[in-house]
Amino acid sequence: MGIRAQQKEKTRRSLIDAAFNQLSAERSFSNLSLREVAREAGIAPTSFYRHFKDMDELGLTMVDEGGLILRQLMRQARQRIAEEGSVIRTSVETFMEFIESSPNVFRLLLRERSGTSPAFRAAVAREIQHFVAELTEYLEAKTGVTHDEAFTQAEASVTLVFSSGADALDLDSHARAEHAERLIMQLRMIAKGAYWYRKERERRELRQKL
Repeated sequence: MGIRAQQKEKTRRSLIDAAFNQLSAERSFSNLSLREVAREAGIAPTSFYRHFKDMDELGLTMVDEGGLILRQLMRQARQRIAEEGSVIRTSVETFMEFIESSPNVFRLLLRERSGTSPAFRAAVAREIQHFVAELTEYLEAKTGVTHDEAFTQAEASVTLVFSSGADALDLDSHARAEHAERLIMQLRMIAKGAYWYRKERERRELRQKL
């Protein structure tokens, strides 16, 4: 990559970071202005258009990046499981660490999931489906359930985690830790239910063969 291309990528990165930095519990992406983001990034407003067509393109890029960051963290969590044990506890702890370290990234995903823009809602829905697909694949490989069973468990788990994350955003560290323990219990109940559902299906299939 040449110097010019490196500088362009650096400025593009600055715009994305500037927009994330301006998000808060009180301020959503729709409240940001192009001029404010450009000023935070240290560039002239007219230079914004060299990197993004408009604010919507910037926002969609942020949604994609936020989903990718979280998926990468959860992949790392699954790699840690072999050393640390519980898949559910390790995953929840990783997710809570993400919320604590990158609250504005999760706020963006959470708000735009039910926002007014169809393009943004579709983008967040795609990210959530990526989570579901990756967890489905993991459950199929590790538990031997059917694809439909793995998908149903994954979808229920991801929905619960996202909802729980919304509640955890503004909690202090002690309350968040208690919240995480409840989430772990809830996810274990889902997993236990999936286990018994599979066992019952196997018993039915065995009886049909006899």
